[in-house]
Amino acid sequence: MKHLNHLLKRPLQAVPNKIVVVLFVIALLGFTDASFLTIEHYQNRIPPCTTAGCETVLTSDYSSILGIPVALLGAIYYLIISIGLFAHIEGKHEPSLRGVLLFTVFGFIMSMWFLYAQAFLIHSYCLYCLGSAAISTVLFGSAVTVLKKYRV
Repeated sequence: MKHLNHLLKRPLQAVPNKIVVVLFVIALLGFTDASFLTIEHYQNRIPPCTTAGCETVLTSDYSSILGIPVALLGAIYYLIISIGLFAHIEGKHEPSLRGVLLFTVFGFIMSMWFLYAQAFLIHSYCLYCLGSAAISTVLFGSAVTVLKKYRV
């Protein structure tokens, strides 16, 4: 907790725009994946998949939280990340970048929970969900790297 407080209070040096743009593109990929799954959910369709796992996972009890599809929550998460990164690209607003980078912890934790659910509770895997987990993990790993390398 002490380390997190330290990261929250310390400003970042100028993060190269290239890095932020790459993170923005990665977040947009996550948004696209989660949005596609959300649309498929509301159209009562199972997306095409090379394994039978997609249907099992996407129709399981773990595919929604309080009646809200997990894919929609993922799309909102990636949208928030994308907006924050875009705000930084446009205005060099350092607190928004730091906040977005720290918010990736939430996405990473949720991804780990859903990976656990697929492996040990559902016993099936959804390729789209695994893709989202990979994207979330890349965002989190990149955020940790940026926070360590560029903090003052």
